[in-house]
Amino acid sequence: MVPEDDWDRDLLLDPAWEKQQRKTFTAWCNSHLRKTGTQIENIEEDFRDGLKLMLLLEVISGERLAKPERGKMRVHKISNVNKALNFIASKGVKLVSIGAEEIVDGNAKMTLGMIWTIILRFAIQDISVEETSAKEGLLLWCQRKTAPYKNVNIQNFHISWKDGLGFCALIHRHRPELIDYGKLRKDDPMTNLNTAFDVAEKYLDIPKMLDAEDIVGTARPDEKAIMTYVSSFYHAFSGAQKAETAANRICKVLAVNQENEQLMEDYERLASDLLEWIRRTIPWLENRLPENTMQAMQQKLEDFRDYRRLHKPPKVQEKCQLEINFNTLQTKLRLSNRPAFMPSEGKMVSDINNAWGNLEGAEKGYEEWLLNEIRRLERLDHLAEKFRQKAAIHEAWTEGKEEMLQKKDYETASLSEIKALLKKHEAFESDLAAHQDRVEQIAAIAQELNELDYYDSPSVNARCQKICDQWDGLGGMTQKRSEALQRTEKLLETIDQLYLEFAKRAAPFNNWMEGAMEDLQDTFIVHTIEEIKGLSTAHEQFKATLPDADKERLAILGIQNEIAKIVQTYHVNIAGSNPYTTITPQEINAKWDKVKQLVPQRDQALIEEHTKQQNNERLRVQFANQANIIGPWIQTKMGEIGRISIEMHGTLEDQLTNLRQYEKSIVNYKPKIDQLEGDHQLIQEALIFDNKHTKYTMEHIRVGWEQLLTTIARTINEIENQILTRDAKGISQEQLNEFRASFNHFDRDHSGTLGAEEFKACLISLGFDIANDAQKRTGIMEAEDFKTCLISMGYNLGENEFARIMSIVDPNRMGSVTFQAFIDFMSRETADTDTADQVMASFKILAGDKNYILADELRRELPPDQADYCIARMAPYTGPDGVPGALDYMSFSTALYGESDL
Repeated sequence: MVPEDDWDRDLLLDPAWEKQQRKTFTAWCNSHLRKTGTQIENIEEDFRDGLKLMLLLEVISGERLAKPERGKMRVHKISNVNKALNFIASKGVKLVSIGAEEIVDGNAKMTLGMIWTIILRFAIQDISVEETSAKEGLLLWCQRKTAPYKNVNIQNFHISWKDGLGFCALIHRHRPELIDYGKLRKDDPMTNLNTAFDVAEKYLDIPKMLDAEDIVGTARPDEKAIMTYVSSFYHAFSGAQKAETAANRICKVLAVNQENEQLMEDYERLASDLLEWIRRTIPWLENRLPENTMQAMQQKLEDFRDYRRLHKPPKVQEKCQLEINFNTLQTKLRLSNRPAFMPSEGKMVSDINNAWGNLEGAEKGYEEWLLNEIRRLERLDHLAEKFRQKAAIHEAWTEGKEEMLQKKDYETASLSEIKALLKKHEAFESDLAAHQDRVEQIAAIAQELNELDYYDSPSVNARCQKICDQWDGLGGMTQKRSEALQRTEKLLETIDQLYLEFAKRAAPFNNWMEGAMEDLQDTFIVHTIEEIKGLSTAHEQFKATLPDADKERLAILGIQNEIAKIVQTYHVNIAGSNPYTTITPQEINAKWDKVKQLVPQRDQALIEEHTKQQNNERLRVQFANQANIIGPWIQTKMGEIGRISIEMHGTLEDQLTNLRQYEKSIVNYKPKIDQLEGDHQLIQEALIFDNKHTKYTMEHIRVGWEQLLTTIARTINEIENQILTRDAKGISQEQLNEFRASFNHFDRDHSGTLGAEEFKACLISLGFDIANDAQKRTGIMEAEDFKTCLISMGYNLGENEFARIMSIVDPNRMGSVTFQAFIDFMSRETADTDTADQVMASFKILAGDKNYILADELRRELPPDQADYCIARMAPYTGPDGVPGALDYMSFSTALYGESDL
């Protein structure tokens, strides 16, 4: 060490400065010599024999000097002083113009210069504050400690201390209970200085090295005296500085631990809420209890649309955010050297994904069930209406038939009347046979309604049973009447052939007209343009047969006219109507008019249905045009995100900014999705179930959109985690670029993953000896590959050590290592992070080197909330040197890092 350049011995000619230095240096020397039970009175006289000088050096250095000479002769004294000066020189101090003879002769100037050199070397040189040392370091320390105090501005070691407030501020900063700083005045330096000197001597064990009168009465107090005295304050408070540093370290560790615990609690709460929502929703989606009406099923479909449009999207965001929070928490735990977070039973990310998968499965099945139920109810309504129409027609036909068959009119009838009754009965049997198909159709429709679980099946069955029973009764009664007529047939000889011919031709024509009316009034259900065109074609064909039918009608009416002509010509006595049939010309004309009336109504119904199907086709094309744009757009964006995640353009912050802008552009596309949802709703409301114009369904678009939002959010989260890793581990941007460049070099297909051969080439480039085993294209290392990689990089791994490393890089036991986890592990091995031993050492400082710590010591050194946190979790100390209330900070420190239970 080179002595301070401003040491000028001529300055000692100033009596005031020399007096200050004598007193200060003498007090400083005595503060160390009293440890050996001795002291000096006169600084130039008491060091002349070199004994106390050597003793002083031994005390302040902690080292043993050469054995002193005990003789009284001058040569013995010079020898002792030379031993002291040589020891000083051995510490790197260059003594200029200071010789042993001058000290032995009692030269005050040389003696004071020597003591100042010793003070500089042993009391001031080792002071270090924020990369400054010695005088500059001591001055910076004073400035930092007194900065908060008014009227204190330390710029040097002379006039800045004249008002005494600087000394008082130093004491109050470290021991505020010793001085009431608010009562001090800048214009009362004597009181301020004496207060500081007295308090320092009484409570801080700092001897009084200066006189207030000397400082106040001197225009410029001696700088070396002030520095010597101030250095004593620095050393007195150095222990408090260590305690403050230790307390700061503990606060930092506890703050990280408390923040992580809060993140864990937030994850548990969010996971519980999401799982509870899934648990409540799945039973609703799995409820397959059908409704009886189309209106009720339409309401269920509307409720399902509200679920997909309003209730599910926020839960998709919550699930994505939960995964992001989980990844961020695990990254923070790794960066703070904490064990990985293991959620409660059933709340792992995989558990949530499984539950979400069950929800998706139930949702898909529910939608299919709803559509099938709507189709079933539509079919049921159609069949039920058809049943009612056919049953009404049949019941109208059977009305009065039983009474007719039960008549005994043949008993009093004439022969001609009997003949007529017989022919009439034969015509009735023909009509009865013609209605057999309708009865069978009614029974078949009722059977189909039962098979389709029609809600009003009991009433349908009752009506069908009544019709069948009545039909069986009609058959029996017809047979009986036929037998009765045949018994009297021999008595009947005359029959009017014209009546018979009329009846035979009128009955099928009447049946044809009834069938035509039934067909014209029959309801229909179609789903395509082709189907309605088919119905229209069949209707046109039917209309083409009307001219021939009209000819047949005129021919039948001609028979009736011929009957009337014969009756009029031959005065035939006939009673009542045609004995062979109940069909009259008026009825034929009425039904014919009805058929002609129903034809244009059928035309109008077909035209309206054709218009409806054209509108449905327009809806299909409208939806397809949008879906064929949005579907490829989503696929393109997914590919672009994949390319962005493996390319390197700028810093991580630039990449993060670009990704967020990219995410905003994607979110701005949402109105087009909503517009497509509106088109899809119109399609569903129109009961359109297929679309040949596009391969995309609304479900495809929804799933693709949700995957797109999730993928961009996950990519942003990966960049944020890389920033956390870089900042916490000290990895430079160039290193991260180098890591990614190596990965991209072997990712030749730019898929974001390494295939089998690509991964093999990458490992060989790192020095691996890899067999030709097939590799999956996952972009991650399996456990055995990772172990081989570590061995090639110089790690000596046994099974236990490898298991420990795998527990760090693969906390979820997936059996594979991601690129991010590999970077975290390598940076963690070289980073300077807090450890359990460091925290334990910090607690030991606060405890005053004891193996336990007291609650009062924690409250004195730590903030209240963190002190309470420690007290609540520290176990009682059970060592033999313990005292009541002693706490075990060692087990608490290891528990913070997962090495024991907290």
